[in-house]
Amino acid sequence: MSTKEDNFLLQLRATFKVEAEEHLQTIADGLLELESTPSAQAKGQIVETVFRAAHSLKGAARAVGFTEIELLCQSMEDVFASWKRQESLPSPDAVDTLHRVLDAIASAQAAPVGSDGAGDQPALSSLRQALRQLGIDSSLSPRESAATGLSSSADDAAMAPPAIEVAKPALPLPVAPEIGPQETVRVAVSKLEARLLEAEEMLMAKLTVGQRVTDLRELSGRFDTWRNAWGEVEPEARQLRLLSDQPGSPTQRHSSEGLAQVLDFFDWSMDYVKTMESEAVALERTAQHDRFAIGKLVDDLLEDSKQLLMLPFASISASFQRLVRDLCRDQGKEAELKIYGENIEIDKRILEEMKDPLIHLLRNSLDHGIETAAERRQRGKPSRATIELAVSQISGNKVRLMLSDNGAGIDTGKVKASAIKLGLISPEEAEQLSEPESQALIFRSEVSTSPIITQLSGRGLGLAIVREKTNKLGGEVTVDSQAGLGTVFRIELPATRATFRGILVKAAGRLLVLPTAQVERAARATPDDTRTVEGRETITFDGRAVSLVRLADVLELPYVERKDMSPSGIPVLILGSVDQRVAFAVDEVLDEQEILVKPLLKPLSRVRNVAAAAVLSNGKIATILNVDDLLKSARKVARTAPRPATGTKAVEAGMVLIAEDSITSRMLLKSILESAGYDVKTAVDGMDAFTLLRAEKFDLLVSDVEMPRLNGFDLTAKIRADKRLAELPVVLVTALETREDRERGIDAGANAYIVKSSFDQSNLIEAVRRLI
Repeated sequence: MSTKEDNFLLQLRATFKVEAEEHLQTIADGLLELESTPSAQAKGQIVETVFRAAHSLKGAARAVGFTEIELLCQSMEDVFASWKRQESLPSPDAVDTLHRVLDAIASAQAAPVGSDGAGDQPALSSLRQALRQLGIDSSLSPRESAATGLSSSADDAAMAPPAIEVAKPALPLPVAPEIGPQETVRVAVSKLEARLLEAEEMLMAKLTVGQRVTDLRELSGRFDTWRNAWGEVEPEARQLRLLSDQPGSPTQRHSSEGLAQVLDFFDWSMDYVKTMESEAVALERTAQHDRFAIGKLVDDLLEDSKQLLMLPFASISASFQRLVRDLCRDQGKEAELKIYGENIEIDKRILEEMKDPLIHLLRNSLDHGIETAAERRQRGKPSRATIELAVSQISGNKVRLMLSDNGAGIDTGKVKASAIKLGLISPEEAEQLSEPESQALIFRSEVSTSPIITQLSGRGLGLAIVREKTNKLGGEVTVDSQAGLGTVFRIELPATRATFRGILVKAAGRLLVLPTAQVERAARATPDDTRTVEGRETITFDGRAVSLVRLADVLELPYVERKDMSPSGIPVLILGSVDQRVAFAVDEVLDEQEILVKPLLKPLSRVRNVAAAAVLSNGKIATILNVDDLLKSARKVARTAPRPATGTKAVEAGMVLIAEDSITSRMLLKSILESAGYDVKTAVDGMDAFTLLRAEKFDLLVSDVEMPRLNGFDLTAKIRADKRLAELPVVLVTALETREDRERGIDAGANAYIVKSSFDQSNLIEAVRRLI
């Protein structure tokens, strides 16, 4: 293929990608609606819609040479055609298969030029076979299906998962006035983002003009100083002029003439300087006018550019219904997701940043909050739980995302126990925490109430990511929970990327910037305000002791001799939130100003404690600090004495026993753990492992489940029944991935359950590190 043809195909496939995403989303939405729509007539309309979308996608794939996608779409058409003829009803298994097909097409359409979109050929062939089987099964009548042993539609209905309701807003959305048809054009998002970056660079022109106004104002102030000085000597000058006018000797006349010339020069200088002052004042007035004019133009340009990237919340929420459906089926729970305010527009970049945090919250709600149907009925609740995701505009540039459920709520006792075990708080501190402060601990990294580590939860990272992402965007997340009634997460965010404002400080002789949105208060700490609590320097803030650290120490800046604290105190900035506040002492708090942010580029794309660089209005460069990193670093600096570990003596590397009957898997696990610094021994089956555990001391067991003589479940149960081994952490690594198997692992007493089909060595190392 020639370069010209190759470039043309690239353009075609870029266009196809946009079109394919639209068709795939239409089909996915239709499949979800089919499961929740009772009306046969409505089902028929939905089937017609997905049939047309599949047909259009097939034609588009053929045009760009994606043969495998074309064949998959043809097979989907056959299934939808049989549904149109009402030869069968969509079964849960059929819908599951079609969702897998959509995922495969989404991956295949990203194939590079030169391929035919084949992707994983065996997997695609398997999907086509599954679709063909669906078409064959669907072509049979219910009676024929029963005769051949296939499930009837009634059986399918009995097997169907809880319907996922696609909720409508409680109140009708306002209808926009008709303004007639508008011409539109598709523009690549990358081009829009480039224009926005260029508009943001114009902020430097606005800041520079503002600095020139300040410079001219200072210059005008110097003229005032000169005028005051001249006013003090002017009487002396008049007296000298009178003396020079008196008659005398030739020498005196000569001296008087020279004095007169000097006095004339002084008079001329005064008039000249006054003229310069008038011109400087006029320049200042003109610069001030230019400042307002340019400032308005730049602000309008920035605002209009930001509007180009505003998208409705529905652009990221479309996949949430399917996520809830799949999680419910996987965990055997019943829940419906209701979404409100999907038409509210938010900056595309903010939406992309918040998609993963919202997914974490949905998973957290289903895994930790929502009970099983049987448990809900025992508690007098409807068997089907409700999860609501509401988006609302709370001010001109602020939106609120509220995710609530009517599940079991947060068990603050378990949350505090997890935090104490991790050494984040002491038992004494836990006793003093209020209910909101205890609930806020769930946002701390590694805090989890899950009894076992699984692919879905148990690592305590999801909610920490939610807060980290929210804070990074200049927002705030809070939680409110009532035991037995449910939990509400509230996230307040800017609707658009607001112009960055920062507080300029000086520490160890360096200019540093802290984001204004993340500074709770600026104050002065006097000697009487400081206390030493448990070996830590603290100050009192809102009636509570807050750790006090020097910003220069946290940043590990070179030592600069400090003056003793003055009676008026030292400047401090309070950073953090309810559950973790830290006071940072600085040398000076200089100013708060609008700042042009320059992101770090490779190889400095991630530097601890540093978020970005800033160009100040005077052209100087300053460092913008990462507040989340600062809080973590401050906890280490504040600990003047190490805390004793809870329980047994802490060791750098633990002794791990691996029980695995497959020699390949056994050597792989041994290699991974030894590379991570652990001492490892191996056992060929469960019985061999139990014998070694009773004979030697180990810090953790990693075990397969399916082993001869004694399987992993029974081995775990024997360990828990043994008084000496009862507290030994157990990690099960197995190919068994059903919900029933995971629940059996929990019942047996396993601390973590890792599935081999999605095995990631980082997950294993992380689980071992947390448990030892």
